[in-house]
Amino acid sequence: MAEFSELWAIGMLLAAFAGGAFGGAVGPLPAFIFTGFMVMAGETASILNTGLMDLFVIGEEIEGAGNITSSIAFGPVFGPHISFAAGTAATAFSAKRGYLDTNFPYHEAKNIAEALGPRPDVMFIGGIFGILGYWITTLSSTLNMPWDPIAVAVVLSAVAHRVFLGFPLIGDHREGLLNMEPFDREERRVIGEPAAGEGNGKNRFLVEPWLPHQYRWSHVSMLGAVVGILAAFITIETGSVFLPFGISAATLLFLNCGVSNVPVTHHISLIGSTAVMAFTASEPGTYPLYQLLLLGGLFGIISAVVGEWIQRIFYAHADTHLDPPAAAIVIGTFLVVLLAVAGIFPTSAWVPNPF
Repeated sequence: MAEFSELWAIGMLLAAFAGGAFGGAVGPLPAFIFTGFMVMAGETASILNTGLMDLFVIGEEIEGAGNITSSIAFGPVFGPHISFAAGTAATAFSAKRGYLDTNFPYHEAKNIAEALGPRPDVMFIGGIFGILGYWITTLSSTLNMPWDPIAVAVVLSAVAHRVFLGFPLIGDHREGLLNMEPFDREERRVIGEPAAGEGNGKNRFLVEPWLPHQYRWSHVSMLGAVVGILAAFITIETGSVFLPFGISAATLLFLNCGVSNVPVTHHISLIGSTAVMAFTASEPGTYPLYQLLLLGGLFGIISAVVGEWIQRIFYAHADTHLDPPAAAIVIGTFLVVLLAVAGIFPTSAWVPNPF
């Protein structure tokens, strides 16, 4: 557990500022993709290290083998609470200042795939929000709150940048919060003038789904089942609860490069693998494989549906990016803790449990 003194650790604050500034320069989605690659590297190193210990009867871990995931992928360099969250704030700031003028079909403040470059003011905003993300995560961890401390920081940082920059928390939902039909009908609106930075005078969709290829309930549910099963299988075979998340995050490289219809699945894979780890208490061999895969699929569906529900409320009508997967991970990890408290799961796996 973290300590309150870590909130003011000068070295970590400097690292968080730099990580946030870097996320602002390279863009939120590119930064998060590197999170995925670093998680894969860290978990692979950990798995290989464990294998070497078993093979050669080594008494202790190879130094540094377990630090890639915790200190780099989930730390101030590529931690989503710092680099990604700060990048989304920097993107919203850039849109507000009129720096972004692309062919992005939504409000430019949602254009998280775009690199922002080394503008000092943009990087400064990213650095400030990097510190905010570090503070929220550290505080959540110190208080042992019952959810993923990184994911909750991503969500609260997005709320903070909307308030700080004057964007609406939810936006115009005249057609109903959960209604995506205006997008199906391609209904549009013109919002703002270029000088005001409010949409840059674009002809925008009335409703802007987070992923135009991934918002129908049936599609989302099927994707959740499939990815949840695969995540469970990877965790069972490797013993790593984070490797499926890393793989899912790394696949977003194709989406960032313009490949159409690539699904976003890291919230599905993380909750599917976490549920299996919590249920088996690190002893998957005591349960039939099909049961564990079905459990992963079930929690994959839950996380996918929750993510879609979140995007319809907090993304589709708004002007900036509030990350549906992060919100789904907060709710999914909280559910795992509740099931552990109820005695249905033996543990809450890696999720803090204050009860």
